Amino acid sequence: MKIIIVGSAYPYRGGLATFNERLAKEFAAQGDEVEVITFTLQYPSFLFPGKTQYSDRLPPEGLSIKAEINSVNPFNWVKVGRKIRKKKPDKVVFPYWMSFMAPCFGTIARVAKKTETIKCIGLIHNMIPHELSVLDKFFPAYFVKSMDAFVAMSKTVLEDISKFDKKNKPKCFAPHPTYDSYGEIISKESALSALNLDKEKRYLLFFGFIRAYKGLDLLLDAFADSRLRSCNLRLIIAGEFYEGEQFYMNKIRTLGIESEIELRTTFIPDAEVNAYFCAADLVIQPYKTATQSGVTQIAYYYEKPMLVTNVGGLGEVVPDKKVGYVVEPNAKAIADALFDFFTYRNEQSYIDNIRIEKEKYSWKSIVEMI
Repeated sequence: MKIIIVGSAYPYRGGLATFNERLAKEFAAQGDEVEVITFTLQYPSFLFPGKTQYSDRLPPEGLSIKAEINSVNPFNWVKVGRKIRKKKPDKVVFPYWMSFMAPCFGTIARVAKKTETIKCIGLIHNMIPHELSVLDKFFPAYFVKSMDAFVAMSKTVLEDISKFDKKNKPKCFAPHPTYDSYGEIISKESALSALNLDKEKRYLLFFGFIRAYKGLDLLLDAFADSRLRSCNLRLIIAGEFYEGEQFYMNKIRTLGIESEIELRTTFIPDAEVNAYFCAADLVIQPYKTATQSGVTQIAYYYEKPMLVTNVGGLGEVVPDKKVGYVVEPNAKAIADALFDFFTYRNEQSYIDNIRIEKEKYSWKSIVEMI
């Protein structure tokens, strides 16, 4: 088939760009002709909380990526839709993650679909954002009405789509595939050396950009639990602050755990991701709200036990006491699980289970579902 993916990709950085590029490679591996159409302007600078939207890596090899979309220019949306229509693809895939993109994506799809043979598929990361705004009351329905069908990456998201879909269009669940784009698995010793970390310590990893819904404050409170002081632990916080930096710095000082925190609070380049995960004994996602998470699927690839909170779809892919822990989103529950893991559990048994469980999360499966 001829496939067009509309969304973030090189020269933009981050998990969404990595996801779309890896998806395109899988379509190509299955014998499809695939092209990615990305942005000339993804977010206006005043809407982007990080330091830069752009990657400093080399462009991915073997992919056709064209920067054509201006996310805030309706005339551009019509132009892009017409270009897509002229290409006569079989399917146009719209990886969707936030309401801000609904007018842009919805308009491109409407224009492209004037050729009836073109089918538009919404590949939904989040239907309803973690942090609601007035846009979320009006914009998602516009996007949903423009799609022919949907693939959701968590069962929670599948339910959210139905809130906006009045025509009961085809929709299915396909879990987020395992990320295999960040380099090979390396030994823990090599990872600790690469990051200049003490090889005598055991490490927790909080990974990804930092916003309130991700619950870093809950993790800090849990990490200060007196029971953990005898476990020889360090907490790595790896990711860029998108908000609240001073709040977290103050909390760390107030809790008196400065010496036990490794702050790596800049954007983590793709080339360093494997070192952070391979250095960790346990990957923590203490989220207050969630749908699904790419961090889980990076942890699966690097065969790392996980602790996630019982929100959204996180618990769907982390069998409790098998590949990790699923706990309530509060500091005591997180601390209890940390103490249990580092005091009583056999880490190797978790890793053995992860190697079996991660076979479910292939890129081939999501392509076949689309």
